[in-house]
Amino acid sequence: MSDHLPPLPVYNRADRATFEQLIRPARHPAVLKGVVADWPAVHCGLTSDEALADYLLNQDSGAPTGVYVAPPQARGTFFYGFDTHVTNFSHGPATVAEVLQRLLGERDKADPLAISLQSTPIASQMPGFGAENRLDLLPDVAPRIWIGNAVVTRTHYDLNDNIACVVAGRRRFSLFPPAQLANLYPGPYERTIGGVPVNMVDIDRPDLSRYPRYAEAQAVRVDIELEAGDALYIPHGWWHQVRSLSPFNVLVNYWWDAAVAPDAAPSDAFLHALLAIRDLPEHERGVWRNLFAHYVFGENGDPVAHLTPRDKGLYGPLDAAMRRRLKRQLQKALEDKPKP
Repeated sequence: MSDHLPPLPVYNRADRATFEQLIRPARHPAVLKGVVADWPAVHCGLTSDEALADYLLNQDSGAPTGVYVAPPQARGTFFYGFDTHVTNFSHGPATVAEVLQRLLGERDKADPLAISLQSTPIASQMPGFGAENRLDLLPDVAPRIWIGNAVVTRTHYDLNDNIACVVAGRRRFSLFPPAQLANLYPGPYERTIGGVPVNMVDIDRPDLSRYPRYAEAQAVRVDIELEAGDALYIPHGWWHQVRSLSPFNVLVNYWWDAAVAPDAAPSDAFLHALLAIRDLPEHERGVWRNLFAHYVFGENGDPVAHLTPRDKGLYGPLDAAMRRRLKRQLQKALEDKPKP
């Protein structure tokens, strides 16, 4: 892997053809400059925070949603407390009206509360917003809205492609390639901050005596600041931290999986591997490592090119009948496994 990432490519007002033919196939983050600059919500935000708040309230269904709140000493970062069994924030129900009122009230304070409404589905919360503010780069992907002040979403990865659109305020994205996994010290799988493991390193104040490998990740880190109307494409699995830089920020993002939906979630296979392979003796793990590399990841080319179509079986393309049989076999294996 290269010691340094190339600068992020910048596309001015990219259209759908450019996204599908150039940007997404590259599997590299890209800045989509001005791609949502014509949204009515963006124009409201450029007028004033109050104008955008009124626009959002007029779109809002009034249904309660969830809001994260952290004290001023959290410095805007939602994270763990003194250990990973506690957090430095609270989470509870609130309406969009209550969130907006509180954000505007905290806006001029020297030490405001950290407030963030996160990943709220727009289709149910603000039914008209999606129709008036459309991202033409994608087919029908359900958008989500994030509303908050100067807060930090700690470094994490998503198992989806993502386009993050800045509606109001400014945001700084810090990006790391998926291969930096070991150098980013992921937190617990069971106790996450927002659904996926987060980096335990504070990347803005790294403690290299405790997390020495982070120096390698820092060497390939890329930072980019976006303004209202801009967007960022983040490919599947790329690590990213998001820092809101303004006292009133709104972002809309689109998560989607471009791959054909498999019959089983890869995350389930990962958990199964933890259960079945991780604790085997090293020489046996090595055997399975080779099998996965050869048959699952195809690191040696087509693993069954030497076999006739009739002989390829499960190692070849899976038709519907073979997929059903394989799922039944897996279910039976888990059900019949004797308890320890």
